[in-house]
Amino acid sequence: MHRRSILWAAASAFGAAFAASRASAATEAPPTKKLKVVYHLNDLDKVSSVVGNIQNHLDGVGGPDNVTIALVVHGQALRAFHASAANPDLTRHIGQFAKAGIELAVCGNTMKSQKVGLADLLPGFISADQGGVVRIAELQSQGYLYLRP
Repeated sequence: MHRRSILWAAASAFGAAFAASRASAATEAPPTKKLKVVYHLNDLDKVSSVVGNIQNHLDGVGGPDNVTIALVVHGQALRAFHASAANPDLTRHIGQFAKAGIELAVCGNTMKSQKVGLADLLPGFISADQGGVVRIAELQSQGYLYLRP
């Protein structure tokens, strides 16, 4: 009978140690994967909202080191980013986004239809020559989450 008690105690101690090690492993945070997000903007009336969302996103995750963000602009929204017409607040934000490494892509088809070039836009934009929606699809295929506020 004494042997059974010893075996039972040993098995119980082993089980408790195993359970404690699993509980410890469960509470350790796994390394987080840096999120990649693409914002889709084509409505002129949503420009300030989307720019605000991007800024809030950066602030919420602790800055551009913790997230990869792309903004793809096409359609009527592009009018807000013409350098000659952009408001100072938008100009400041776009400059900050460009410095933070945010990809600022503009649809090549929209540029053609509006008869503008990159030189006519706020600094920092690149052309998505194949089209804005194609660029969005490419980014999604690379693991970017799609946001269209």
